[in-house]
Amino acid sequence: MARFAVKGLDVYVEQWNEDAKQTIVLLHGFTGSTKTWHRVIAQLPTNIRCIAVDLIGHGQTAAPLTEKQYSMTFQIELLNELFRVLNLGEFVLLGYSMGGRVALSYAVRYPSQITHLMLESASPGLVEEQQRTIRKMADDALAEKIVVNGIESFVNKWEDIPLFASQKLLPASVQQEIRKERVQQREIGLANSLRGMGTGVMPELWGKPLTTLPMPVTLITGALDEKFVQLNNEMQKQIVKANHIIIPAVGHAIHVENPTKFATIVKETIS
Repeated sequence: MARFAVKGLDVYVEQWNEDAKQTIVLLHGFTGSTKTWHRVIAQLPTNIRCIAVDLIGHGQTAAPLTEKQYSMTFQIELLNELFRVLNLGEFVLLGYSMGGRVALSYAVRYPSQITHLMLESASPGLVEEQQRTIRKMADDALAEKIVVNGIESFVNKWEDIPLFASQKLLPASVQQEIRKERVQQREIGLANSLRGMGTGVMPELWGKPLTTLPMPVTLITGALDEKFVQLNNEMQKQIVKANHIIIPAVGHAIHVENPTKFATIVKETIS
């Protein structure tokens, strides 16, 4: 566990097996942190260097007040500088949900560094301007509610949205871990993440950005998450070296709902 000063901000990183030759970088989703990967990493072999990063505004990484530091462009450059500080060469990049959008955006900007891109329940953004406007308005409204009403009020509603319905089937201890991770976030960090790099404001990546990705791409979705299964089916059609894996009996957060299966996919992908 360490904090690195990058572009004037403290970035929190957890590392395992630092002397291993092969590296995977893991990026969490909205309301997440490095902790979300612990159950998966515990099942990976020790010959893989694992690096989990708290994205800006999340976990123990800085949560600046200025919205511009949460843009997708800034987040990508922040990560690129962090990877330089960590002396990374080529590596596997894995991202979940919001972290998947960040990972995809990073791979488009710096493709030569990524040996394999793994996207769990991720999206390239929205193409139509009307959809983008509607989503931005919804995210801005949610951001305002988070700031006004506080983290606990937000989490009470967030954990009950349909996207996470399948998580209600998890053991109570696991559900409590997820909730603890969420309530430890900061209002301004979550709010500015929605405002700065939400799906409605991020540069969308359909078309040429997807079709020109040179590295192999593994798309992972849960069978119960029908929206993202269909979305990733469409992504697969545009990515030259894409493989779409659909995991039965799980929803949006496969790595949380079935960490053993998820770790197996990671091992098979890297080996």
